[in-house]
Amino acid sequence: MLYFRNIFVREIPRDTAVPPPAAAEADEGFVPLFNGRDLAGWTGGGGYAAEDGKIVVHPERGGGNLYTEKEYADFVLRFEFKLTPAANNGLGIRAPLEGDAAYAGMELQILEDGSPVYWGLKPYQYHGSIYGVVPARRGVLRPVGEWNTEEVTARGRRITVAVNGVVLVDADIDAASAGGTIDGNEHPGLKRESGHIGFLGHGSVLEFRNIRIKELR
Repeated sequence: MLYFRNIFVREIPRDTAVPPPAAAEADEGFVPLFNGRDLAGWTGGGGYAAEDGKIVVHPERGGGNLYTEKEYADFVLRFEFKLTPAANNGLGIRAPLEGDAAYAGMELQILEDGSPVYWGLKPYQYHGSIYGVVPARRGVLRPVGEWNTEEVTARGRRITVAVNGVVLVDADIDAASAGGTIDGNEHPGLKRESGHIGFLGHGSVLEFRNIRIKELR
C-alpha cells in the first residue's frame, strides 16, 4: 500500500520576453534596449535583475550602476519607471564606465521628489533635472506605485526630458553651463559627444520596463 501527503506545487513562470515596439515606433526606428529575460547587452549593476519583463533594483544584493555595453551619441530613449517611497536613482547618458556619471557624463535625476525626506532639495535635484546643471519642471510624477513614462532626447548640445507627456527640460547644455554650472562644480562630461546609457543606483528599490531607443544620425 502506498500513501502520499503534504504535496505542494509551485509553478515556475516562463521567461518573460519584452514585446517588440509598437508598429509605429518600429517604423520610426526604435529598438528594444532590454529583452525582458536577462541583462544581455548590459554591464555592471550587481543589484539589478531581470524579472517578469522588468529591470528591478535590489540594493540589498549590491549597488552600483547598470550600463549599456554599447555607446550612444544622439538618440531618443523611451522607458517606463515605477518609484517606491523616497526612491532615488539616476539615468546616465553619454557616460563613461568609470567615474561619477553626474560629472564624467550627465545624470538625469530619477527621484520620488515628493517625499518629505527631500524637502530641502536644490532646484537641480528634482526628477528630470540634469544634475547640477539644469533644473526640471515639477509636479508631473504619478503617485508612488504607478508607472510613469519618460522620453529623453539627446541631439547635439540639446537635451530634452519629457515625463508623462510633459516637457520638464529643454536645454542647450553649452548655454546652461556658460560661466559655470549652477551647482558650482566641474562637469567635464557635458563636453562628451557619446557614451553609455545607464541606471545609476542610490540604494533604492524601483523598477524599469519597456526600454527602447532610436539612434539619431
